[in-house]
Amino acid sequence: MNMIKNPVYKREMRVSARSFRLALVLLVFNGILALVALLNMYSMLAQIRVTAEIQYSSFLDLYLFMAVLEFVMLVFIMPAITAGSISGERERQTLDLMLSTKMAPIQIILGKLAASLSTMVLLIISSFPILALVFVYGGVTIKDIVMLLACYGAAALFVGSLGVCCSALFRKSTLSTVVAYGIMGGVVIGTYGINQLALFFNRMPGGGYFTAASAGTGDGSSGGFLYLLLMNPTVTFVMTMLRLSGREAASGNITQWFGNHGENFVSQNWVGCSVVIQIVMAVILIRVAVWAVRPGKKAW
Repeated sequence: MNMIKNPVYKREMRVSARSFRLALVLLVFNGILALVALLNMYSMLAQIRVTAEIQYSSFLDLYLFMAVLEFVMLVFIMPAITAGSISGERERQTLDLMLSTKMAPIQIILGKLAASLSTMVLLIISSFPILALVFVYGGVTIKDIVMLLACYGAAALFVGSLGVCCSALFRKSTLSTVVAYGIMGGVVIGTYGINQLALFFNRMPGGGYFTAASAGTGDGSSGGFLYLLLMNPTVTFVMTMLRLSGREAASGNITQWFGNHGENFVSQNWVGCSVVIQIVMAVILIRVAVWAVRPGKKAW
């Protein structure tokens, strides 16, 4: 209720609802999902006509493919929406006017972030009819949809907070967008690459640069670098989809992806721990954005 009364949130939602951009984003977003879903279903039906065999696992693959496509689109769209939220106000020279009112900097930041998250929620809800195509064949329950939405929500909050933080730190929207995408790429690709690199060096003869155990024997691991993946929303999403599809046992636990890691509380509750860490990081990014927007602070 406090957020609904937020003047920044009310203004952003009113402007967004009246703009052609939102309708275009909805059309493109759901159009791509619908096209992919229909083409996938057509190919499966064509295969049934040839082989006369119905493989229901193919329909579950359709759900997984659509969920992956939607996640990728959300991760790529969210920084573009939030990275210009504060820097755009600076470019229009309206940020100082907002700060001269009775609104606190945290109200401005939360209002901008909440408006962007509301757009993401609208995109996700509008895609429900397309995801519901899988319900015709079964295999996916309401619980699966709820788990998928929780994963989407955590990723959107983290990526959106990153975009708002970059927008508050940098004066130009172009620069803040580039930095936001760069940091997001570093989190998604960089954490995975660091683990692969550590695993490679630890399995080399005479290795052991990162872990002492099993150095150079071919049984090394990436060591403590594994826990950097807790910040990676893509890994959280993959673990969630493996669990929903029943393929987690076949693909192995996260501790087996980069060598032999011991089982512990974090590895057994990876998705929950990752979601908590992403929320904590989002809170930290919001605090940094609030600090950067305070009167007297100059953006880069």
